[in-house]
Amino acid sequence: MPQRHSKNNNDLAYFTYDEKKKLGYGTQRERLGKDSIKPFDACSLCLKPFIDPMCCHKGHVFCKECILECFLAQKKDIQRRLAAHASQKKQDKDEEEERLMLQKARELDEFDQQNHSAMPRYNDKNQNQDKNGFHGANSVKTTSFEEEALRTMKAFWLPSATPGASVRVDAPETHTVCPEGKEKLKLKNLFAIRFTEDNSEEEENKTKSSSSSSYDKTYICPSCKVTLTNTMSLVALSSCGHVFCKKCGEKFMPVDKVCLVCDKPCKDRNLVGLKKGGTGFAEHDDHLEAKEYKHLGSGSGLGLVRPVKT
Repeated sequence: MPQRHSKNNNDLAYFTYDEKKKLGYGTQRERLGKDSIKPFDACSLCLKPFIDPMCCHKGHVFCKECILECFLAQKKDIQRRLAAHASQKKQDKDEEEERLMLQKARELDEFDQQNHSAMPRYNDKNQNQDKNGFHGANSVKTTSFEEEALRTMKAFWLPSATPGASVRVDAPETHTVCPEGKEKLKLKNLFAIRFTEDNSEEEENKTKSSSSSSYDKTYICPSCKVTLTNTMSLVALSSCGHVFCKKCGEKFMPVDKVCLVCDKPCKDRNLVGLKKGGTGFAEHDDHLEAKEYKHLGSGSGLGLVRPVKT
């Protein structure tokens, strides 16, 4: 039996939905499910159940080892960029000194020729090139937009824009950033948080292996004893690190001004809302759609690639 014509109609003046999906061109969208959402008790870097969790003031939770390795990698990258920038500044200074020396030698040569030759030599100002390298009858004054385009373009007809030309290195930022929120973050701004484990099934957990117990841990709110899940909003105290559900944190902490577990004094600014992954339901979560723009078609092999989360 022949295939349907609607799946093979390649003579239309526009792309059908099926043709565009096969081609893989344009913005690809995909609905994210629950398996693509990070649980609340997972590290934002390794996506595994956290070990010695550390939290920033924006509510992002990391393993202590993961965030320390991230800060170390950022410090090394900053040192590398600073060294490259210093090397570039030294190279620019040497080139400027060499240019001044050549210009001074040229001026002395012209002065010597004017004083010792039979006829004086005059410079033609019309032959001087402008800063962009354009001269002659076709020379035009470039705008700021054209200057930016000339500076960033990769072209074989301009010596400074060829693919093999040296890339300018800007001065890097010297501060570390949060890998999740992209804001400035220092190690001293992190604080350790402590979850309350559910000990009601402690005897059952003892019979299980140690490898599976780290994934089967359940946490509860120390105030109302409710099991913590992704559907609940959580708050942590930056003063002591205990984690509560948002309902208990906003109801008792501002009134008592102490932690409900360790009785340590706290203030309203010590309440930090933890970022949660979500549940996968559209009414509960905001970002449940992954988008990716592809400017290449199926001939490049990217037509069937699943879009990544943005």
